[in-house]
Amino acid sequence: MSSRLIPRTMASQHPDNACLPDWCRNEVIAGDDEVYEVYFDYAVLGCQEAMWDAEGKDIDPHVVRKLFTNHRDFFSEKRLGTDVFLTLRLPNPSIEVAEKKVFIETLESIPRHNDIARAMYGEDFGEALFEIILPFTTAPEDLLRVKEIYRKVVVEPTCKYIEADGHLLREFIGDVTPQDVEVIPLFEDMKTLFNCGEIIRRYIQTARPSYLRVFIARSDPALNYGFINSVLLAKLALSEAEKASLNLGIPIYPIIGAGSLPFRGHNSPRNIDGFAEEYRGIWTVTIQSAFRYDYPIDEVRQAIARLNAMLPRGRA
Repeated sequence: MSSRLIPRTMASQHPDNACLPDWCRNEVIAGDDEVYEVYFDYAVLGCQEAMWDAEGKDIDPHVVRKLFTNHRDFFSEKRLGTDVFLTLRLPNPSIEVAEKKVFIETLESIPRHNDIARAMYGEDFGEALFEIILPFTTAPEDLLRVKEIYRKVVVEPTCKYIEADGHLLREFIGDVTPQDVEVIPLFEDMKTLFNCGEIIRRYIQTARPSYLRVFIARSDPALNYGFINSVLLAKLALSEAEKASLNLGIPIYPIIGAGSLPFRGHNSPRNIDGFAEEYRGIWTVTIQSAFRYDYPIDEVRQAIARLNAMLPRGRA
């Protein structure tokens, strides 16, 4: 098992809510409200992780600085990257062609966020951000490519000399951390969910990670393939992930992306036990916007606390 805390609840920016929280200043949660939402998810609702989603939408590139500036007391007690987690979802440049530069920009932002965290926690602090989610993963090469791009574009240039004065680039911009990123594959389509075990095995055999988190879509496949098929695909993917973990001896921690409506997964504050029993083997579940804002806040907090305490429930 990984020595780090594996979050059980991940707040995600899926706009499936009918109600808006009182603190939202506009018709949708955007801009500085999105930054506050991350703090709200941690401090008020009790989520252990928040997805910072750069797929198909703009994000604030200074989210960590703003969180630390505006909520210093909370983040002094709950360390980002140790006690609570901020996980970036990148656009997949192989599919989302218009977002290719956003993909690179988001990768390049990771060391800056970690510099801010070290300024907050001290130079000996490790890493606040170290994982990224890659949507539309269909092959192990997708994951390996992201790791190589991060190394060649973000890490290796700092070890090159500036010809004008013979100094290394890192002498001026500092060291880069992390030196490598953990990539979480997001399996979304029928073929990939069906074959995810083989993708996981080939990736682990090449990359040799100490652990792997995998993201299994449940809500979107329901729209594409129907209710019954989406349930069966999610359960099959959970089973395949467990088989790969046992065969390779590497801990694998599945995340499931499910909405509150029964059609989209039925992960609601009023179906915690039923959901956990239905999808045995999950370690992390997305807490989408409807879960957070369409129910009484005390009920939401209690449900999230229960998920944090009960997951994982059994084996897939």
